[in-house]
Amino acid sequence: MSTIKDITSIEAWNDHVSSVPASTLLIVSFHAPWAAPCAQMATVLKTLASEYPVTEPLSTSWVSIDAEELSEISETYNVTAVPFLVLARNGQVLETVSGSSAVKVRNAIETHANKSAQSGTEASEKTRAAANGAATAEGQAGDVVPQDPEMQKEELFRRLGDLVKAAPVMLFMKGTPSEPKCGFSRQLVALLRENGVKYGFFNILADDEVRQGLKEFADWPTYPQLWVDGELVGGLDIVKEELANDADFFKPYSVKTNGDASAGQS
Repeated sequence: MSTIKDITSIEAWNDHVSSVPASTLLIVSFHAPWAAPCAQMATVLKTLASEYPVTEPLSTSWVSIDAEELSEISETYNVTAVPFLVLARNGQVLETVSGSSAVKVRNAIETHANKSAQSGTEASEKTRAAANGAATAEGQAGDVVPQDPEMQKEELFRRLGDLVKAAPVMLFMKGTPSEPKCGFSRQLVALLRENGVKYGFFNILADDEVRQGLKEFADWPTYPQLWVDGELVGGLDIVKEELANDADFFKPYSVKTNGDASAGQS
């Protein structure tokens, strides 16, 4: 059965990619150690990988990458949140899946791996059980589970509740720290870096459901939004006010060393 290989350096990544046959489906899981949904997804992917035998040439190759530690790779694939899955073959991205929907991940992998329908009922049931255990409010594989608006809203708010606590400091912004899409987001990123704050971020332009839902969840209509310890601080102006009133506002979250600041990604 296939297993998931941890990639811990750019060199290891380049070596692995160059060694994979052109016909192999490369399954790349981006994660962060502090994000609880990533632990759930790791379990699902491990179960999925076990269904695929090691063939010659390889039909699938499974790797795991820390999105923060290897940010260069993350930016190459436009990873804006974790967990994030990339499916590629022969250097071409076939599909990406953002978020913790185990059913979506499983369906995407099975589609692109051209997995036989006769792969085994027992293995399929095992994967389905893992997926349904990790994802809430999702039906059996391929089923469309109708939900009324209130249930959908509750599910979205549960997801948002997890997202705002994904890191001690979470920035919901337009774009990414390396490529902000609005001036306010750019200024807030600069403030965090100046204060050496280690933070997670979410690109709200990549997920309209989060973009619209967080406005209601937070009762705050604009972006960027900064959250600290699961509580909304506010936008750029509010953050500036907090710093003006307390120069040590970010001190508990600062990882500044030798005058350098680093920004995390989620």
